[in-house]
Amino acid sequence: MKRIKAVLVPFCAFVLLAAEPGVLVPVVSKPVARTVELPGELLPYLVVSLHAKVPGYVERVLVDRGSLVKRGDLLIELSAPEMDAQIAEAESKVQAAVADRLQAEAQLAAAQSTFDRMKIAAETPGAIAGNELTQTEKQRDAAQAALNSRQQASKVAEAAVRAFKDLQAYLRITAPFDGVVTDRMVHPGALVGPGNNTDLLVVQQVSQLRLVVPVPEENVSGIMNGATVPFQVPAWPERSYSGVIARISHVLDQKTRTMPVELDVMNRDGSLAPGMYPTVKWPVRRSLPSLFVPKTSIVTTTERTFVVRDRSGTAEWVDVKKGVAEGDLVEVLGNVKAGDMVVRRASDEIREGTPIQK
Repeated sequence: MKRIKAVLVPFCAFVLLAAEPGVLVPVVSKPVARTVELPGELLPYLVVSLHAKVPGYVERVLVDRGSLVKRGDLLIELSAPEMDAQIAEAESKVQAAVADRLQAEAQLAAAQSTFDRMKIAAETPGAIAGNELTQTEKQRDAAQAALNSRQQASKVAEAAVRAFKDLQAYLRITAPFDGVVTDRMVHPGALVGPGNNTDLLVVQQVSQLRLVVPVPEENVSGIMNGATVPFQVPAWPERSYSGVIARISHVLDQKTRTMPVELDVMNRDGSLAPGMYPTVKWPVRRSLPSLFVPKTSIVTTTERTFVVRDRSGTAEWVDVKKGVAEGDLVEVLGNVKAGDMVVRRASDEIREGTPIQK
């Protein structure tokens, strides 16, 4: 008979019996902080392909693949004999222009002296005719104009020499920054220049690297400029590296729905190399705190997902969406707020409107 009585207990009474002390728990508000593993790619911080600005023959190649170089180091020497002849011709024109200028200066000095004497003589009435003073003045002006022309010609000739010498400086190809030579494409005797567009060397800066991480759209809200992000590479699985978020593209790739983010990575010991594919432990943060409830507080049926909230002592079903999990708690999105009391171990057997024992 006792077993029959237990079976015939009303459903609402069952709810009351199930609602033991401590059955209600509050909705907790706290910031979401977790990490996801994302692929990345290491790139050189600086990279340049060196070309020849002037035509010439490769005389010497002082470096090879793997050579460490400093900014200003001589890498390649070119030879261009015709350029020496052009410079010699330009220098001879400078000398001729200087001689013409000196002659024009002497002529101007003579014309100025004659004009000064004629002007003094003209102060005595009847000493010279009036037109003689005018002719002397015009001769002085013509000598001044000739000197100006010679000076301009001298400047043009000197500029031509400087231009040829500037071009001659391009026969010495130097390193634009500290780095390593990663590729060599020429050897002594090769004809190079702007016409054939041949790469001579490739120099990369590897003491500092760029780590490019494609961040999925759902995780872009956690990007913080200046944040430090850890990562690992397959070549050194036992080591942990880190980079600093430095550049954010602020645009999503339409095909992958990811946002490229660049991190600056210091490669002091040279263990990292461009082309490596690290695994980045990307931090995921929300701009606002999230709401969490125990996993057992969420009821999932074929029709809905909800929590059972206490509303003045009675049960209320509130539809929610599940977010990230943190231990025994699960993020919920819906019409709930921090401090709401929900049933710790909820089920669809706790019907709406039934009393809940607190």
